[in-house]
Amino acid sequence: MKSFFSNISIQVNPHSYLKNPESSALGKRIIAGSIEMIEEIGFENFTFQKLARSINSTEASVYRYFESKHKLLQYLTIWYWGWLEYHFIFKTANIDSPEEKLKRAIILLTKPIDEDSSFFHINEIKLQNIIISESSKVYLTKEVDQQNKAGVFAGYKKLVNRVSDIILEINPRYKYPHMLVSTIIEGAHNQRFFADHLPGLTDIVKGEDAITQFYKEMIFRTIHE
Repeated sequence: MKSFFSNISIQVNPHSYLKNPESSALGKRIIAGSIEMIEEIGFENFTFQKLARSINSTEASVYRYFESKHKLLQYLTIWYWGWLEYHFIFKTANIDSPEEKLKRAIILLTKPIDEDSSFFHINEIKLQNIIISESSKVYLTKEVDQQNKAGVFAGYKKLVNRVSDIILEINPRYKYPHMLVSTIIEGAHNQRFFADHLPGLTDIVKGEDAITQFYKEMIFRTIHE
């Protein structure tokens, strides 16, 4: 997998940044440091002043890359969806069976991920923790329609479309593929959060990943009804 991703650059909508953080060593330090800090203290307590101090830079330097911490979170979220799409393509390549492709997609969208050594400045495990607990803040805003027109959420929608197409391969008459896929993604995030913090709101089954198994059973039963 490392060789597959070694030459890939995840494209992020430029509306999310003032200067592309991938263009410099400082930009990459900003990304790496923000992931570490947001995952540790949460988005509400995160500030550019704290980030600058932790990476031995200045608050003004951070603002040259991002106009606000919301834009930075937006960047991280978009990057994550682009990274996940590449993994989806890799894991479903050369698979003829749409049922098998869908199983692999469900696993990818619902299981904890492994760190990808191809992107040395990004800890994908910690980034996934941020996505689970913080990513809804990116689109639950008054500016969501304007940002959508600017293509900010195109990567997320593209991933949903790819999985929706597989569902329609299995059952072309199924009427709600996009709704089903976005429910998998957002629901799995909630269930992971519940499992860690509010276990009374989910089910923990010894010896299995109950969240992934639940979505496998739910999705296949739903599309075959």
